[in-house]
Amino acid sequence: MTEQPQTLVPAPPAEPPAVPPVPAVPDVSDVQDVSVVPDAVAVPDAPAVPDAVADPGSPARKDRRALRAALRWTAAVVVFAVAGAGTAYGVTRMERTDVPGLATVSDGRWDYPELTKPPLPVGSPGPQAESNPAGTHHADLRALLLPAPEGAKENEALRGEDGWLAADDFLEEYAEEDQRDTFRQQLVDGGLRHIAARGWTTADGTRTRIYLLRFDTAAMVEGGFFLPHFSYISAYRVRGAESIDSDESFPAKAEVAGVRRSAQVETEPYGAEQERLAYLAAGDVLAVVLQSRKGTAHAVPFRQTVVLQSQLLG
Repeated sequence: MTEQPQTLVPAPPAEPPAVPPVPAVPDVSDVQDVSVVPDAVAVPDAPAVPDAVADPGSPARKDRRALRAALRWTAAVVVFAVAGAGTAYGVTRMERTDVPGLATVSDGRWDYPELTKPPLPVGSPGPQAESNPAGTHHADLRALLLPAPEGAKENEALRGEDGWLAADDFLEEYAEEDQRDTFRQQLVDGGLRHIAARGWTTADGTRTRIYLLRFDTAAMVEGGFFLPHFSYISAYRVRGAESIDSDESFPAKAEVAGVRRSAQVETEPYGAEQERLAYLAAGDVLAVVLQSRKGTAHAVPFRQTVVLQSQLLG
């Protein structure tokens, strides 16, 4: 018996699911201040995608493990690099004296305060000016004295009265009485006006004395005193020095323009102390610098003192 085909009536189409409207993305092309940019539109999280293959031996799982291992090594390298860079930066920022093995050993120089030449009276030229042929130092002579270095004990006896030292006190630096008498008369004949002095003793026992003798003109200093008596070896023997010779080791490059210098040193054999001395001719001023020390008078602080005093006079 033949079956009759059934007539299938199509079901009415189901309504498509409602699609939520997509929020409008704000236009930020004209926004200049990032602080006022609206928050990004929230997008629903996408459903988690399961691993394509759960087999631990699959190529995808191996790739992920290799990636994680690479990331761990990269992180370790970055950590060590940052640490090394920080250490290097710290060393470069430290002073040499803060780094073991790199401390700078002192060369024997003293710590002097910052030097400043005293002001000149209004309209007065300096000692080396062409308009000042007499080489006159118009600044206060007492202000031209080199100050004592840090930690030194000053010799108050050299201050004199109102900062001016008597000629006889200066002449006490010389050993022979007859030479002191001759020198005294030369000072009178040369028109000595003032003597300013300063002295100090440092912790190692070095005694320093500086005398500034001002005359009427530079010609009197150059022709009357420096050239005939002090340009090479002093004609007057200082107290405590048996034999004096020219200090040829004094660097020529340490000369100061406008200042003539004669540096001398006591030679062996010497007594309990060694003497170093220098005569400086600067315009109308003759400067005498002496240093004494038990054993050996060190060259470095002596030269430093002479050069700095020269700079104040030049």
